[in-house]
Amino acid sequence: MKTDIEIAQAVEKKPILNIARDAGIDEKYVELYGNYKAKIDYSILEEKKNEPDGKLILVTAISPTPAGEGKTTTSAGLADAFHRLDKKVMLALREPSLGPVFGIKGGAAGGGYAQVVPMEDINLHFTGDMHAIGAANNLIAAMLDNHIQQGNALNIDPRRITWKRAVDMNDRQLRHILDGMGGKASGVPREDGFEITVASEVMAILCLSHDIEDLKDKLSRIILGYTYDGAPVTVADIRAQGAAAALLKDALKPNLVQTLEHTPAFVHGGPFANIAHGCNSLMATKMALKLADYVVTEAGFAADLGAEKFVDIKCRKGGLKPDACVLVATVRALKYHGGVPKKDLNEENLEALEAGLPNLLQHLENIREVYGIPAVVALNEFPTDTEAEVRLVEEKCRELGVNVVLSQVWAKGGEGGVDLAKEVIRLIEEEENHFSFTYPLEMTIREKVETIARRVYHADGVIYEKKAAQSIDQLEKLGYGNLPICVAKTQFSFSDDPSLLGAPEGFHITVTEAKADAGAGFIVVKTGNIMTMPGLPRVPAAEKIDVDNSGRITGLF
Repeated sequence: MKTDIEIAQAVEKKPILNIARDAGIDEKYVELYGNYKAKIDYSILEEKKNEPDGKLILVTAISPTPAGEGKTTTSAGLADAFHRLDKKVMLALREPSLGPVFGIKGGAAGGGYAQVVPMEDINLHFTGDMHAIGAANNLIAAMLDNHIQQGNALNIDPRRITWKRAVDMNDRQLRHILDGMGGKASGVPREDGFEITVASEVMAILCLSHDIEDLKDKLSRIILGYTYDGAPVTVADIRAQGAAAALLKDALKPNLVQTLEHTPAFVHGGPFANIAHGCNSLMATKMALKLADYVVTEAGFAADLGAEKFVDIKCRKGGLKPDACVLVATVRALKYHGGVPKKDLNEENLEALEAGLPNLLQHLENIREVYGIPAVVALNEFPTDTEAEVRLVEEKCRELGVNVVLSQVWAKGGEGGVDLAKEVIRLIEEEENHFSFTYPLEMTIREKVETIARRVYHADGVIYEKKAAQSIDQLEKLGYGNLPICVAKTQFSFSDDPSLLGAPEGFHITVTEAKADAGAGFIVVKTGNIMTMPGLPRVPAAEKIDVDNSGRITGLF
């Protein structure tokens, strides 16, 4: 059986100008990055502003497991299925981060016969967006430290700097560092640290900006730390927004690629959903909605993380309304939630499957009752699934009034997703949509956090560590209490404890830290032991990646 990269390398890609033409994009808006990648100038939105928006389809998933769920694979395959039904469709995905590519998760371009290509480029440097974001982030850090070194006219307290440097790599050594060492000429010594680039506020800002002026305005409002008097210090105070925006001027433009079946796809922006807001760029989504009748997009990790932030942050800020939601699951993953070790997942186990199903059912309840979006379950097929196991999933979902559609896109591409596409169309045309936000912005920060914890995570309540409680009080006093919440939480559980699988009960969420990402326009609330700089696993995926003399890459998955 061919690997993902072998399948991707074997496909005959269309020139990206042809893909753009098929999508209704005039060549004057296309900036080529080779034959198969392009940037699309966002001025096209002005030309298309009077065009009606297409239908927006959100793809999310159950809580992730080592067994895999296949959210991006489903998204690509579903878009190809719409294409096969002669529907005008576009795909809108996030860019992969090098951290997971070389770490444990691998690439994020789909799999099997449902991928976006060129897969190697997308998973590695692509069009350089990640590097531009890291450079802008680190320019701000350099200018901040330089201001302190050159006399500190703003009276910045080095002990209260909240801005971190960034690199797009899993590198635990950089979580906590001392810098400015080596004497007076080397800067002011202080504690510092790195975040992975996809957790940087610059990434979030790029994904939520409408144009260069909006980008500069958001960058200017970033809080870098506090003065000795407790006043916030912003990017505007050190006059770094213009230079940072200059580094991001090309990164702001959405990237156009294609699926294996030549469906046009925007791959742009890449914030993680466990430590950031987990959605592709607002600009790419809006561009796709003006160009297509159906737009398939995804939000990171499960429906308690990416989908909640898609609803409460991205849709709220962008004026979006999803028309249908696809919840991706596998029998194997549900059995894992039911307590089966990974090595035994190929065996039929109805008892474990029933024990793990509450995870899927609780996510479904959130999508339909909290977010108010019509939903279907896409059950990604594995050869080891038995008829009895599939039937049990169908029966439990039917009790909630939700259909289950077997997805075969990994093995068959768009052909394997036609039934799923037809069910999504039925949802859009026949089901009532009661889309709503999880909480009103008028609530206090604590009320919003507790509403998410109780309504979405099904927690009994929230515990605030002393430092977090003090930070929240300060943020309220500074006038940031009306911002939406971006919870940083483990992706593996509804709780903040990654070992509590399924649908745990009787737990509290512990808030350890809170800060204002004032530029992006939300409050980041860290819970449990979540970290914004991951580490590599015992056996990194990087060990299997190689390149030959012809430049052909192997080992990516």
